[in-house]
Amino acid sequence: MVYRCVFLFLSLNLCHLNTVCCHLSEVELESQSGSKAYAASEPQEPGCGCQTSRRDGVGANVGENTLISENPADKYSKLANEKPETIPERDIRSKLVLLKGGWFLMGTDDPAIPQDGEGPQRRVWLDPFYIEEHEVTNEQFQSFVNQTGFITEAERFGDSFVFEGLLSEEVKSTLSHAVAAAPWWSPVKGANWRHPEGPDSTITQRMKHPVLHVSWADAQAYCVWAQRRLPTEAEWEYACRAGLQDRLYPWGNKLMPRGEHYANLWQGEFPGHNTAEDGYVATSPVMSFPANGFGLYDMVGNAWEWTADWWSTRHTTDDKHNPRGPESGTDRVKKGGSYMCHKSYCYRYRCAARSQNTPDSSASNLGFRCVSDPDV
Repeated sequence: MVYRCVFLFLSLNLCHLNTVCCHLSEVELESQSGSKAYAASEPQEPGCGCQTSRRDGVGANVGENTLISENPADKYSKLANEKPETIPERDIRSKLVLLKGGWFLMGTDDPAIPQDGEGPQRRVWLDPFYIEEHEVTNEQFQSFVNQTGFITEAERFGDSFVFEGLLSEEVKSTLSHAVAAAPWWSPVKGANWRHPEGPDSTITQRMKHPVLHVSWADAQAYCVWAQRRLPTEAEWEYACRAGLQDRLYPWGNKLMPRGEHYANLWQGEFPGHNTAEDGYVATSPVMSFPANGFGLYDMVGNAWEWTADWWSTRHTTDDKHNPRGPESGTDRVKKGGSYMCHKSYCYRYRCAARSQNTPDSSASNLGFRCVSDPDV
């Protein structure tokens, strides 16, 4: 089998859908023929390698409203292509928190990872919006799948990236490839949202954990079904900061106030040993750690979160009103870091930090949450 290639960060001008909560009936599916391959380009900055868990096939500029699939004739599902008129009787969607918006300072003038485009700091105005109080869970995503028949891209591709430290010996024995620049990442056959560490794993005891192995297209489909949308990067960062200015984390500048853990992160030496001092070696149930000042949970740590924006590292200091990122691109922005983040390797669990993946990428530390507009 030929494997899809995996590339590291490229500084690209990327873009965001003009209307994020679009009807997926307008989405065109592009085919990827043949088998898949994985490779890695030269490393840039020491990191957890999260950005390397990417699929090839979207290197060209991707147009508006385009999702990636191996089989263009295979529609995602009826409800993924038609906006539902009603939500099921038992509303399993997350509670929404209203954020009033206004001016805030986005980015930083003291970037920890400059090549990620964390700066410069700039003034941004946002209109009011609602945001889900926690990441979408396995239970919620399962309800969506049960009602729509939706099939994720990881399920279609037949594999997804998993942190090797979580794999069973049986699964490890089947591995033949790893990411050269981040050998702790491996494409695992049968890994998907139902089986986070491969075919011998299950989410049965993890229904309140964030759903993983969802691509940007998968997240978009869920949000459309829920009559919501993915947050812009600016909305996500505003929500993360919770009214604090020039602070590293959603709660301030000290990682562990009063010696307490405020997020699910990596403790110990990455990638060899996680001491799990925060109580978890992988994901944790949502709302396991203190909320920020806006009442939002897990804005950093636990699982990376997709945003609506295309990736770019070029920003100006000009004031912006409801920015939606570039108009076109190849990678989407993700924010917040994950349980794999450690300051020595992936200091991206800060509000200003950012990373990217191709829209069809999926991994064992990547999830999402939705937002909504006040008039919806």
